[in-house]
Amino acid sequence: MVKQQLLPRGINDPKVLEVFNKLPRQLFVSPEQRPLAYGDHPLTLSRGQTISQPYIVALMTQSLKLQGHEKILEIGTGSGYQTAVLAELAARVYTMERFAALTEKAAATLQKLGYQNICFRTGDGAGGWPAEAPFDCILVAAAPENVPPALLKQLTADGGRLIIPLGSALHQELTLIIKEGEETTRRVLCNCRFVPLVTEK
Repeated sequence: MVKQQLLPRGINDPKVLEVFNKLPRQLFVSPEQRPLAYGDHPLTLSRGQTISQPYIVALMTQSLKLQGHEKILEIGTGSGYQTAVLAELAARVYTMERFAALTEKAAATLQKLGYQNICFRTGDGAGGWPAEAPFDCILVAAAPENVPPALLKQLTADGGRLIIPLGSALHQELTLIIKEGEETTRRVLCNCRFVPLVTEK
């Protein structure tokens, strides 16, 4: 996976590569999908959700430029694989999932693997986690058409980084947003396809 999918596409952060080498991705998918766990494609979960292909997980993670001290908000726990990657590289991860069954399954997997720096919550990810804000980084693993204002508000003003897929079901762009004071800069990393961000209107 690392040699064939990540290195040729520019994933070169040694810490990120080390995590991908050691993390047992097969534990985050159903038994029947385990032979496919390291393939260059997403895999389905329950409730219409997915676990992203390894390259996209690596690209999102590398783009945050984690140093180890960060407090991170993840929107869309899903299988918990991206959560585990973040927990390996940051101080603390607050992860939110819309569907309780996915939250419970991911929490059980991650606790079994020994992670103690992850907090779980089931709820509407577009609203973020105000009680724990601000966050150094926010990673969104589902696609809204526009950036939820609450997430920008909960991002630290001193170089906070938000990575999020933006767009419709037909066209999405993985976007990195950096916040400095009240100003933000945006950079599109690539085209992508995520499930829609399920939110309460």
